[in-house]
Amino acid sequence: MLANGKQDLEWQKLGFEYTKTDYRFSAIYENGAWSEGDLTDSEIIQIHEGAPALHYAQQCFEGLKAQTAEDGRVLLFRPELNAQRMAITAERLSMPAVPKELFLRGVERAVQANHSWIPPYGSGASLYIRPLLIGIGENMGLKPAKSYEFRVMVSPVGPYYKSGGLALISLAVSDIDRAAPHGTGDVKAGANYPVGLYATRKAKELGANEALYLDAAEHRYLEEAGSANIIIAQADNKLITPKSDAILPSVTRRSIMTIAEQELGMQVEERAIDLRAEIDSFLEVGACGTAAVLSPVGKIWLDEHWHTFYGNGEQVGPVMQKLYDMLCQLQCGEREDRFNWIHEVKI
Repeated sequence: MLANGKQDLEWQKLGFEYTKTDYRFSAIYENGAWSEGDLTDSEIIQIHEGAPALHYAQQCFEGLKAQTAEDGRVLLFRPELNAQRMAITAERLSMPAVPKELFLRGVERAVQANHSWIPPYGSGASLYIRPLLIGIGENMGLKPAKSYEFRVMVSPVGPYYKSGGLALISLAVSDIDRAAPHGTGDVKAGANYPVGLYATRKAKELGANEALYLDAAEHRYLEEAGSANIIIAQADNKLITPKSDAILPSVTRRSIMTIAEQELGMQVEERAIDLRAEIDSFLEVGACGTAAVLSPVGKIWLDEHWHTFYGNGEQVGPVMQKLYDMLCQLQCGEREDRFNWIHEVKI
């Protein structure tokens, strides 16, 4: 550890990978109540072989980040929305909701206990926070678990895409369905993601960074990428985003749409987007989420050829650049928080 109390890491070279930190927070639900929870230094979860999390995917997770401000404050971005989303997911998966107070306390304690792992201001890195809820009680039949663990793990990370910074990515439309209408696509269930490993592998074979999904019913309407929501800039100062019951409601996406409307004066709309009919009207495209932040999309593979956007798919457009800058400035305390989105963690 260095004199400034930080770990001796090359922060600027970090990728989006797991790094073991000192502590994680854990609370147990059994007999109808949650424990107070406490910190543990073990990264190993001991789980019964009959746990529904293993057999029936009764588990879910969240993702958020802690940033260091220039004045040294440690900032979270809208963590109450992550608590709310996990509660909605838990209800869908027949798990006990983690109370908001417990969720926020677990996140704060995990961040506080791993202060030396929070990347310094200006490093381009952040402390990724992964709350998870899993069914751990012994079971065999298809029924809810008898007990559950709520755990908050953290890890310092760099950009999600290895290109780093605000660099262009590409997406390839997949013929695989991410989620069915009225299924679990709108909640952050772990079971939503394994199919994406195959779809993204196929996308990478085409030269893309990740898969892009259309609706499962007609394979016509744009939904989301494997790890991010989609936003699109059009002519006449418009910013649109797909509307579907199978899309995960991204905290980042919602925030960007608010910034675009209230601070940039853009005309924003969440609606069904017929990809083949409208792709020629896309001036700029972005993939956004906690991990991806906002990654401009230079091109999309659709119907056996590439469709390119701003600057022939080789330049970051002005809309995505401005939205990225404004979002990052908010998250690290460089911009006035007129929306009251920032949550400071006292160290």
